[in-house]
Amino acid sequence: MSTRFSNKLGRIDNINTNQQADDTSTSVDSLLNEVSMLQLGDSFFPTGMYTTSSGLETLFYDGRIKSKQDIIEFITVCLLYQIGPADCAALSNAYNFAKEENISKIVEVDNILFSMKLIKEIREASTRSGRQLLHCLLSFVPENTLISSYYNLIKNKTANGIYPVALALASNGLHIKKERACLILLYGFTVSITGAALRLGILQHIEGQQVIHEVKPIMTTVIHNNINRHFSHLWQFSPSIDLVQMKHERMDSKMFIT
Repeated sequence: MSTRFSNKLGRIDNINTNQQADDTSTSVDSLLNEVSMLQLGDSFFPTGMYTTSSGLETLFYDGRIKSKQDIIEFITVCLLYQIGPADCAALSNAYNFAKEENISKIVEVDNILFSMKLIKEIREASTRSGRQLLHCLLSFVPENTLISSYYNLIKNKTANGIYPVALALASNGLHIKKERACLILLYGFTVSITGAALRLGILQHIEGQQVIHEVKPIMTTVIHNNINRHFSHLWQFSPSIDLVQMKHERMDSKMFIT
């Protein structure tokens, strides 16, 4: 490295030091937490969540979904009747237990949500993504004993590693607020469906952004309605989507894993 370049880096370090001296440590920590939120919510993070369609592929081949409005309605039903009262509520409870370092209750929530995933393809995709999330996270925060303990229970088949619970522990470990963790979950699902619609040729890119924008109020409503739901009151009810997802399992040729 040249002396000239080293000097430039030195001046940058000084600027950062002075800036931190001017700001409160709380604001700096808050900004770091927001960056962590962006990291976990980004499709660049290798969980595989952006390779799923949650049955959209079947609906497309059946000719039942053809437009932007159809995509919005599909996402809305999934958020209100599947992801919200089940995944989002489970995440919230697991997050609370993570703050208490109550590993037995975390595993209990994990098992309850796992048992509610009636479709094998959906269940396996969620656990695969959850395990991959934790595996990746432990590569750069190996000192988190709670996440390590949970991951070991997964390897020992005592826990399942269902994605919302894994995301709860990851968010708690990176000091991401619970509401933000729920938002990562719902936004990630919305983008995965929108991305699937793009690859299937239902939407163009600009329409995809319109879909995400129109679903924002649904995301916030779902979080508000489920963030305080007790884990004994988890539920989901969308039999028509269950049937579509079951049909996807039997497809001979697929673009998506769900």
